[in-house]
Amino acid sequence: MSAVGAPRPLAVNYARSLLVPRARGAVDLPRRRSEQRGVRVDPDRLAAWSRACGYPLRSQLPLPYPHLLGFAAQVQLLVTEPFPFRLLGLVHVAQAFTRHRPLEVDEELEVSVRAVAMAPHRRGALVDLVTEVRAAGEAAPAWRGTSRYLAPGARLPGAVPPAPADPPAPGPGAAGALWRVDAGTGRRYARVSGDVNPIHLAAPAARLLGQRRALAHGLWTASRSLAVLDGRLPGAVRAEVRFKAPLLLPATVQHRHEGVPGGGWRTAVLSRDGACTHLLAAVEPL
Repeated sequence: MSAVGAPRPLAVNYARSLLVPRARGAVDLPRRRSEQRGVRVDPDRLAAWSRACGYPLRSQLPLPYPHLLGFAAQVQLLVTEPFPFRLLGLVHVAQAFTRHRPLEVDEELEVSVRAVAMAPHRRGALVDLVTEVRAAGEAAPAWRGTSRYLAPGARLPGAVPPAPADPPAPGPGAAGALWRVDAGTGRRYARVSGDVNPIHLAAPAARLLGQRRALAHGLWTASRSLAVLDGRLPGAVRAEVRFKAPLLLPATVQHRHEGVPGGGWRTAVLSRDGACTHLLAAVEPL
């Protein structure tokens, strides 16, 4: 597996994705990985992200935040590797965050990203990208994230594997709150995350990509959901998230959460009437 350096700006890679042809035939994994050393967290960006996602300012990084440190490298791999699909049109269907220890805001970090698996799906093809973040000089990663994307309509050889089970939903006695998610949520999150996928920015761009209105970023929804548990999670923890249905903007949604035996949690984001599930998450101590 060969290594590549620092990624290009996200906007450049989104534009590049329109020009890169899709690969034909089988694609072997893994191939290349992105490695960045000497990475420092920008305190101003972290503060803006925390405000957008409902986190207080602390000396330690929130559980989902290290994903942003590798996201530009994820996008670059998706537009430079010979995948049988284009970046625009990918659907983020699942995300896992594993934290072995909290990372301090002022630590020097090393960030690596690689594609680890592809599989056929009844609606297209799946690809898993793994981001690992370690403190400079440490052998083991302190944080690991796995992002699963669906490429609708892509074709891969082989049988479709069984779909993994969703995290259980919170029960009827779970704590709940209503969120009013306004039309500018996607643009605000794009500014603090760098994820300028046009499907999240405005309704006209979203309609060109097959949606009636702009969509909230899945990572915003997941981060906002996990922020409700801030201060109640142990240092070593794992969160499994499933994105079940797009959250069209603007919207009013329910958030529900409950503790489970063993120190874990369940969360869900539902439509206001509860008929549609946008997100399910399970959190457990390691």
